[in-house]
Amino acid sequence: MKIISSANEVAAPSGHVCAAIGMFDGVHLGHQQVLRQAVTDAHQHEATSLCVTFDRHPATAIAPERAPRLIQSLPQRLHAIESLGVDATLLLKFDEPMSRITAQVFVHNLHRDLVEIKSLCVGAMFAFGHNREGNVDLLKQLGQELDFTVHGLASVALNGKTISSSSIRQAIKAGDFDAATQMLGREHALAGKVIRGDGRGRELGFPTANLDITGLCIPPSGVYAAHVLVEGQTHRAAVNIGLRPTVKESEPRLHIEAHILDFEGDLYDEDLEITFVEKLRDEEKFDSLEALKKGIAKDVDDVRKLFATL
Repeated sequence: MKIISSANEVAAPSGHVCAAIGMFDGVHLGHQQVLRQAVTDAHQHEATSLCVTFDRHPATAIAPERAPRLIQSLPQRLHAIESLGVDATLLLKFDEPMSRITAQVFVHNLHRDLVEIKSLCVGAMFAFGHNREGNVDLLKQLGQELDFTVHGLASVALNGKTISSSSIRQAIKAGDFDAATQMLGREHALAGKVIRGDGRGRELGFPTANLDITGLCIPPSGVYAAHVLVEGQTHRAAVNIGLRPTVKESEPRLHIEAHILDFEGDLYDEDLEITFVEKLRDEEKFDSLEALKKGIAKDVDDVRKLFATL
């Protein structure tokens, strides 16, 4: 899949484009329906299928204090979009100037730069433009004016409840990975780059990969058995999420540390993806570093025992 930052880079062979527009955080079952419609339309019109999305959540530019933590890292989101057969993604920078663009100007600009739009696909509750003034009805009016079809696809429900990025975030925060997985249509995974830690785990005999979790939706604190995907290989791991209360820090902050079983190597700056299997215990403050070391050893042993039963 080609990733572009400007609409005039699409270079559709036929000149025709069928596009899906949205933030698509999580690329859940509802999002997949919208994106697949664009791909289907593109096949019918011998056009290029295009996803139009943003590099960050719009709230980060409009009201940062209300911006949600995201389900996926940007590379994860782009990979999920690509897996649906989309030809290209137009990744727009969402900043304060972008937030001031009216809905009509946004669509007219797309229409000007994409040569010939055959269809636009969005969710039925899609809102866009300055102050979220645009909706599906406005898109359909503009479609009649500019000669393209608009698909406003109904929300997807699971067990009588509408699937949304917000409901998936709630499930992740509650540690309900089964619910998140059902709404996503695939296993929930937390991804990011490995960053330098303080080396405490290595000192204790259990080296860890420390994950950059900036802006991401995080499960509850505790120790988990997990699968870790790194460099295309899946490994078993004991993962700790929390403030590390046993270790004194001048400014305590949330850490995600993965001790990958039977693994040696430097993972600094590598992309790492964690899929949580089961929570083993809550985070605990130990009386000493020696007690912490014994606690980690037990956690690792419990992870091995758990995976032996699966």
